Amino acid sequence: MGFIAFLKTQFIVHLLIGFVFVVSGLIINFIQLCTLVLWPINKQFYRRVNCRLAYSLWSQLVMLLEWWSGTECTLFSDEATVKTFGKEHVIIILNHNFEIDFLCGWTMTERFGVLGSSKVLAKRELLYVPLIGWTWYFLEIVFCKRKWEEDRDTVIEGLKRLADYPEYMWFLLYCEGTRFTETKHRISMEVAESKGLPKLKYHLLPRTKGFTTAVQCLRGTVSAVYDVTLNFRGNKNPSLLGILYGKKYEADMCVRRFPLEDIPQDEKEAANWLHKLYQEKDALQEMYNQEGVFPGQQFKPPRRPWTLLNFLFWATVLLSPLFTFGFGVFASGSPLLILAFLGLVGAASFGVRRLIGVTEIEKGSSYGNQEFKKKE
Repeated sequence: MGFIAFLKTQFIVHLLIGFVFVVSGLIINFIQLCTLVLWPINKQFYRRVNCRLAYSLWSQLVMLLEWWSGTECTLFSDEATVKTFGKEHVIIILNHNFEIDFLCGWTMTERFGVLGSSKVLAKRELLYVPLIGWTWYFLEIVFCKRKWEEDRDTVIEGLKRLADYPEYMWFLLYCEGTRFTETKHRISMEVAESKGLPKLKYHLLPRTKGFTTAVQCLRGTVSAVYDVTLNFRGNKNPSLLGILYGKKYEADMCVRRFPLEDIPQDEKEAANWLHKLYQEKDALQEMYNQEGVFPGQQFKPPRRPWTLLNFLFWATVLLSPLFTFGFGVFASGSPLLILAFLGLVGAASFGVRRLIGVTEIEKGSSYGNQEFKKKE
């Protein structure tokens, strides 16, 4: 094991990375709070500023994937589709099977210049998670309780507010509503059978309300829907902890573009279109499992240096005073100060671990275990 590889496995290094992310995130959240005064003066300027502030935070996670672990992301698509990336407002549909599927999506948004302006339909519980939910709040992310009767007006209002967004945005939808597990899949297929819908092997039954509402509200703003099917070579099941330990993965993403005018305006027909799409996604997963590749040309968009430079900036700004302070504490010889400092380190470690836990499948929500049995 080389020295760099050894460093990537050390807890103290992980703690320092976590420290930089957390403290820089809190600073960014404070600056975002201050930018609220811009909203009534110049809403579009407020949005552009917050896109760049969000980029400064999210790009640190992308840096871990691209530069720290060296994970490779390959696109399977066609040249005409790839040429549209980063040049139009789109809705993204991504399968929700892996702990780092969102991070692979963010990597693609970063490489095509739309990471800061990317959006998602997120569960409301995330709004109260420091850094993640707080940053999303200032980015006008649409939050929902995943109970359509309560969410309808809030979701429609949030989507319509994005109609005049000044920067190209990729609006991510996890139409399955929750991460894939065997238990959720079994229950979901029972629902599919009861509704007379074709069963899926690799996906949960898509929930159509969020999709049809997004298409209706963003029609005229969004140009297309990108369907993205993600898999990892070697049947790997990567985790954010694995990325933090420097494990390298190879992600393959099949991307298909559907112009919005090809999607029916009628809600029921649009829902049927989505069900058909998921049958096609299932077939793509089956092909990948058998052949090890998706159909289409292979593209490897080059990684950009900005994620690394951004992290190095924050590390320089934040770690220098930390080391100076830590040295001063231990040099003082005061047991009370030393214990307080170690307690702070322990609290920081706990906080970082809790943030990582948000991405872990086994610690995910139980949504879907019973909710699939209820009508949309």
